[in-house]
Amino acid sequence: MAEAMEFEVDGHAVRVSSPDKPYFAELGITKSDVVRYFLSVGDGILGALRDRPTTLERWPGGVFDGAKLSTRADNRGDAFYQKRVPKGAPPFVETARITFPSGRPADEVCPTTLAVVVWAVNLGTLTFHPWPVRQPEVDHPDQLRIDLDPQPGTDFRDAARVAGVLRELLASLGMEGFPKTSGGRGLHVYVPIEPRWTFVEARRAVIALGRELARRMPDDVTMSWWKEERGERIFIDFNQMARDRTIACAYSVRPTPKAQVSAPVTWEELPDVMPEDFTVLTMPDRFARVGDLHAGVAAKAFSLEPLMELVARDEADGDGDLPYPPEYPKMAGEPKRVQPSRARK
Repeated sequence: MAEAMEFEVDGHAVRVSSPDKPYFAELGITKSDVVRYFLSVGDGILGALRDRPTTLERWPGGVFDGAKLSTRADNRGDAFYQKRVPKGAPPFVETARITFPSGRPADEVCPTTLAVVVWAVNLGTLTFHPWPVRQPEVDHPDQLRIDLDPQPGTDFRDAARVAGVLRELLASLGMEGFPKTSGGRGLHVYVPIEPRWTFVEARRAVIALGRELARRMPDDVTMSWWKEERGERIFIDFNQMARDRTIACAYSVRPTPKAQVSAPVTWEELPDVMPEDFTVLTMPDRFARVGDLHAGVAAKAFSLEPLMELVARDEADGDGDLPYPPEYPKMAGEPKRVQPSRARK
């Protein structure tokens, strides 16, 4: 095993131990390769993370066949989510105090320099999960994150087709979305908003947006939280806008056999790309050519008022809130969290 390396990043010396440790052994990608990848997309990854409380998805043993992520139900996985700042973090690793749905507070990593990304990679971090908020407004989202999740029988192409209609819907509301691949099968669209609304309101806005999209594409889009009701459609995962629910940010590396990354794309190229087009090995050249296609996310901020009007319209029509994830406390106005087939019994 090679000796430790030191990277000079934004004026900080960051030590990387075991730089030739395999992170994607079958591809020959090492820890230092992943560091260099993030440095090559530095403006992009820092733009996605700057001043945002961030959960680290750590794969200290790298990605290998059979490796799995620990969950609440089974913590025996090979990888895990780090929500609180690790002990012994260097002084350049700033933090943000956030509050979980349970009411418990925590100090999460809040990147302000690219050196934090390199430090996190040394700990095995491949995927960064920032909150849709920025310091100091940690209780008021500045992004709507619309997660288009292909269900069995559908794929990325179906999600891209739905995204095209979503783009038209957003434009009719005076808003603009920025698409990116999830790095897996799905597609994300970010809509920058003014940080004036709460998590509850932002989530309801996504529900109203998804419902309107489902009205326009009833055979292609579903808003059902219950898998048994979704069918072969694209699920708009509205609970990704709930407090403490995050998604992989742009340029994050995903634990896939091809070392795919979450890639910002233009609306024009979206119908022709596939998630596997963007990897640790291919993204550096693309980034050098096209730059950060999500830079506009930080440059704009739309009002949520048009969507809040849709929320009020839905309420008047009897379409209220939808279920929260099971680990959340019971929320005001939330329907019963009972699977429909069990409720009928």
